Amino acid sequence: MTLKLDNKYIWDFWHYAEGGRQHLFMLQADRAIGDPNLRHWNVSIGHAVSRDLREWDYQGTVFGPSASPGWDDFTTWTGSVIRAEGAYHLFYTGTCRAENGLRQRIGHAVADGIEGPWTRVDAGLGLGLALDLDERHYEEHAEGLWHDRAWRDPWVLEQKIDGMYHMFFTARRKDGPLRERGVIGHAVSPDLLHWEATEPVYAGGHYGQLEVPQVFERDGRWYCTFCNVREHWSDEMRAAQNGGVSGTHYLVADNPLGPWRPAEGFLDGDVPCRRYAGKILPDPVTGGDSLMAFADTGEDGQFGGYICDPIPLLLEDGRYRLDDSAGRE
Repeated sequence: MTLKLDNKYIWDFWHYAEGGRQHLFMLQADRAIGDPNLRHWNVSIGHAVSRDLREWDYQGTVFGPSASPGWDDFTTWTGSVIRAEGAYHLFYTGTCRAENGLRQRIGHAVADGIEGPWTRVDAGLGLGLALDLDERHYEEHAEGLWHDRAWRDPWVLEQKIDGMYHMFFTARRKDGPLRERGVIGHAVSPDLLHWEATEPVYAGGHYGQLEVPQVFERDGRWYCTFCNVREHWSDEMRAAQNGGVSGTHYLVADNPLGPWRPAEGFLDGDVPCRRYAGKILPDPVTGGDSLMAFADTGEDGQFGGYICDPIPLLLEDGRYRLDDSAGRE
């Protein structure tokens, strides 16, 4: 069965597997708010556990906005979880009420166990704050430029590369047409506590933003999934793909530090958007890769607000595609 809660909308999620158990952390909001578009501003982070990515045991709320005033006292959004340096680490996106949620920053909390409790880390920037925007390489929010400061969705690799931990995130560069400024931002740390932003690993030119990146390696090649809507595609990309679609696609590279390039076509997209914020996960049932995403617009035109069952993927010549022989949700 799908991961669906009667009393909550759920959407973006991230995954951690350990000891035969599949842990999903997801954004959630009470369905009592009525309008699902308000979910972003009434958000907390939930946790669910499964053996097979199909039957789920909901664990409840595990993290949420801080007390006011604070840099993350309004929202706590998408992130990632790793185990390293003797602890579990939750990296997340935060915004504050004082800025009306317009400026995003990246936060950090730790726990002794995957179930929590999660405690915000103070590494000298403020309680929980791990990384703020670096204007040397990235666009700051300004009225009339873009709808927010894009500095979110941190994805941290669990293993060091060249002695450093690497973080990838949604950001925008400072120059070029507005719908070509979306980049995959990059930061490094020797200890997961002190982070320094570097130049983007994917310099953009195709989209206004690339949300919810997930970086992983398969068969010696690197992949970075992302999601966006066609309204944020460049004119060139929309012209090349019949106006574009909304959903989940990916970049490919021979090295996690790039150069990255969009794969041909689009992995999982529709108009209107059917599924969003997909991630590619190993399926413990089939042993192959699968796509999981949250249900966006249903056949009735209403927001779904649940997470679909794994959709089988085929990987051929370094290129992913949905398995057309399998039933789809």
